[in-house]
Amino acid sequence: MEKYIEEQSQILKARVGNNPILLLISGGVDSTVVAALLLKIFNGEQIHLMYMDTGLMRKNETTAVRAILEKLGAKNIYVINAQEEFLNALKGKIDPEEKRKVIGDLFISIQEREVARLGLSGDYFLAQGSIRADFVESGDSNGKKVNVVKSHHNVASPLVVAKRQAGKVIEPLSQFYKYEVRELGKFLGIDEEIVNRHPFPGPGLAVRVLGEVTKEKCDILREADAIYIEELKNRRNKAGKSLYDDIWQAFTVLLPIRSVGVINTSAANNEENAERKYGWVLALRAVNSSDGMTANVYPFETRDLLEISRRITNNVKEIGRVTYDISGKPPATIEWE
Repeated sequence: MEKYIEEQSQILKARVGNNPILLLISGGVDSTVVAALLLKIFNGEQIHLMYMDTGLMRKNETTAVRAILEKLGAKNIYVINAQEEFLNALKGKIDPEEKRKVIGDLFISIQEREVARLGLSGDYFLAQGSIRADFVESGDSNGKKVNVVKSHHNVASPLVVAKRQAGKVIEPLSQFYKYEVRELGKFLGIDEEIVNRHPFPGPGLAVRVLGEVTKEKCDILREADAIYIEELKNRRNKAGKSLYDDIWQAFTVLLPIRSVGVINTSAANNEENAERKYGWVLALRAVNSSDGMTANVYPFETRDLLEISRRITNNVKEIGRVTYDISGKPPATIEWE
């Protein structure tokens, strides 16, 4: 890692010079590690970190991201509230590839608008946290065309492609797999809690809300996901390790179907007091992997799944049923869309 940083320092300084660098940051591991790397190589005033609140983020994500960037010593942090724009652009969009491309193009369009507002030089470079798996799944393997599994907005979006062809994109992690990104993050001194954070997709909850994306659905999913992750952090395996740290990636998915259920059926009530409930179906996902290219389903103890499911349905009233996804990769991908 030390040699890699030295090499990247020489390459990037020669390529970028004194031009500004703009990094679109999500708060996930990849973009955070790129931010730390750039801040180590360049003068902090040269690095501009832009975070867009798309309305598709995890619970309390914006507050957490700002705190992380400030701790890294970033001087130029811009938080853009673009929730309404993203949700409006996604209206009526159901196909996963269409959702990814809409989000990718809008990211770049808003970025260009904000760059003009901030007055950055036209010679600025766009930095991204793209990793090896992003390119492979988007149909590009070391410059060779391969089958597209799913387009990543930071790779296959037309506007990103045009920017890359102009030689204005910096992707220092493009040959790294996730475990290597984590190692680099640790070497750069990023807190382990951040480095070991589970992956989060660039399109955010848009690819975890199956079907059309709405604010209501995102709010439901945010609450359920926060409960799931909190439970995993509080629970321990037989070796005493938290389930969160024992799992490579865990998240929830809101399915585009409703299911009939009943409420008010406790022991103190008789069946005459039962009420019909028509709630959303939530899927829990948890896998282990080293590079994201293949993945195995995490073997939960049944008790853990039952108790987590019960807490979610008791606290998120819109959810009426919880399922656990037991498909590995392959044949499934880790994300549902």
